[in-house]
Amino acid sequence: MYSEKVMEHFSNPRNVGEIENPSGTGTVGNAQCGDIMRIYLDIDDNKIIRDVKFKTFGCGAAIATSSMATELVKGKSIFEALKITNKAVMEALDGLPDVKVHCSLLAEEAIHAALWDYAEKNDIKIEGLEKPKSGDHKCDISQDK
Repeated sequence: MYSEKVMEHFSNPRNVGEIENPSGTGTVGNAQCGDIMRIYLDIDDNKIIRDVKFKTFGCGAAIATSSMATELVKGKSIFEALKITNKAVMEALDGLPDVKVHCSLLAEEAIHAALWDYAEKNDIKIEGLEKPKSGDHKCDISQDK
């Protein structure tokens, strides 16, 4: 059901934790289905993501997608990070079951929310970045966790 990469990132997640005084923080999810994802970014003066951490409450796929998303943005510019999609996260993990695709969407949304927070704190506009939607992430609450 899950690829070896998903199992590896679930069993040994990378970049777990918090960043004290982050440049940007993004929290997304839906408590009703149990997936809550928070990403912390440390961005330098050249707009490069120096460090990234995450905390996720959710299923194994949510943890694996959070871990992979942090790996994909670390060392990238904010503009490169903005281009990381849920499809890129899924491909990097060698796929996800259809019922877990929403986890990769959460990862993309968390990155964007953290970038939005960074932009607001620094009074800048990041071309192509839209304000995160308010409200909870939609999920199928009938799915097993």
